Amino acid sequence: MEHDPLWLVIGFVGQALFSMRFVVQWLQSEKVRRSVIPLAFWYFSLAGGILLTAYAFHRGDPVFIVGQSMGLAIYLRNLWLIRRTPAADGLASSSSPPDRGA
Repeated sequence: MEHDPLWLVIGFVGQALFSMRFVVQWLQSEKVRRSVIPLAFWYFSLAGGILLTAYAFHRGDPVFIVGQSMGLAIYLRNLWLIRRTPAADGLASSSSPPDRGA
């Protein structure tokens, strides 16, 4: 099977963006010394997921297509929820509700 260089670049860039979400989450958690999910996590998830879904369609891989497509719905929903109720510090904690300055 011959690989189109453009689609290889799209696939690798998508994977790099998708992987960056874990680096961003880890660094932010280390910075605040608690487990958090920064807003950038969801944007990297969405960008990487879009490119990986496009790559999956190009490859014609139904397992990859379904897996990535379901993830896109989750990333979009989380960004929608964050937009509706933004945390004061721009972070969504994975272990506790956001502090609203009560």
